[in-house]
Formats: sequence, structure tokens, C-alpha cells
Amino acid sequence: MTSGHRSAFAPSRGGPGRALVGIGRVLDELRQEFPDISPSKIRFLEAEGLIAPERASSGYRRFAVADIERLRFILTAQRDEYLPLRVIKERLDALSAGGGDGAGGRGAPAVALTRSELLEAAGADEELLAELEDYGLVRHARTYGTEALTVVRSAVAVRQYGIQPRHLRAVKAAADREISLVEQVVAPLARQKGSREPALLAARDVAAHIARLHATLVEDGLNDAGLASGPPLAGTTQNVPREPPGLRSASGR
Repeated sequence: MTSGHRSAFAPSRGGPGRALVGIGRVLDELRQEFPDISPSKIRFLEAEGLIAPERASSGYRRFAVADIERLRFILTAQRDEYLPLRVIKERLDALSAGGGDGAGGRGAPAVALTRSELLEAAGADEELLAELEDYGLVRHARTYGTEALTVVRSAVAVRQYGIQPRHLRAVKAAADREISLVEQVVAPLARQKGSREPALLAARDVAAHIARLHATLVEDGLNDAGLASGPPLAGTTQNVPREPPGLRSASGR
């Protein structure tokens, strides 16, 4: 790869005029966005082969802009997607090999998590995942993508309120109905000869509007029930821990 086409995630190699900074400057650059970043964290990522900063003659690490952007990509993937380091490294390697700059995640290869990696990344147990698969919220597969990770993480989060996978069947049913509506709307475009791009763009646009409508209706319903987010009413008790209410069956149990 020529110097004029270096990927933003390719390990830096020094040259005349290349700006290199120490680890302290890197921490200053990233700490506002990632408060938990530390020298030991950076050293760990280097030991795992995810970054490769240069070494000065004194032995100190020296980082180029590309190294800092690579670190930002890794930390973002860990924070926002809970991806294992193996998967992050594979994504970085693919981006570097393809010459992509990773802006906005474009060109990033699909995530492929093993079952154990999915459970670890989502903080879930085998029983929960099996139930989600039984109720059709996650497809049983040899590997799982970011969609499955998002579903499992959400199921873990709502379980603390007593919401179990069986309760989420209503959410799945609503999503299926919305998908069916989108398919009906774009069917004429999909049947046209030529590029499928108009149908794809229309489907995404309609789906986005439906998602916003859904969120608005839920928020409006919560507001009518006096449960919308907002400042606490005067005289109410704040920050009082309580047991999750859970969901009760029709029999009250």
C-alpha cells in the first residue's frame, strides 16, 4: 500500500515530519470521551496486537494520528457494541486490508460472534439465550451478529424489572406486523425491473418513519399514564431503591 493510500487504521511507521506524541498526550486526547482509558489499558491493547505504536530510542511509546484513531475505534467498539477483542481485531484487519477509513463504521465487516462470545458480550446466561431463541427473538445459529447482541443485551436489561422472554413476544409480533406493512408499501418498487436500490431506500425511509411513530405513541401513552420522563413532582421521594415489580400473570401469580 502506497503512502498516499494508507488506511487510517494501519499501524503507523515513522518518517520525516510525521507527528508523534507520547502516551500522556494520547490520554488527554481520549479521556474526555473514554474516562476509563489508562496507560495499562493501552499497554494491554498493544500486547493483544490491536495497536502497534512506535518506540523511541529511549523505549517510550510514540503514537501517530492513525494510532490514536485506531484506539478510538477499538474503545468505541468495546463501549457501544461490547465486542470481544478478537472480533474488533478482525474488523480492523479487514478495514486495513481494504483501505477503508472506517468513518461512521462504513465498510466494516459483519460481526460474527460465537455463542459463548455472545453470552459474554451481553452478560447473559445460556438459559436466557435459549428462551429468546425459543420465542423467535433470536435465530439459533453457529455465529451471531450485532442484531442478536442488541436483542440479548436488551433482554438482560429488562429482566431486572421482571420482564422475561415470553413477555417480549408482543414486541416481536408488533415488529413483524410493521415489517409486513413496509413490505406491502415497497412491493411495487421491488417488482420493477432494474436496480433494487429504489425499493431498498424506500423501505428504509418508511421503516424509519414507522419507528419514530412507534416511539412517539409509546411516549405519549406513558405521558397519559403519568409515567413520562421528566423532573419529579414536588413532594415525591427520589432515589428510593425498591424491588423490581415484575409482571404478573392473569391469575395474579
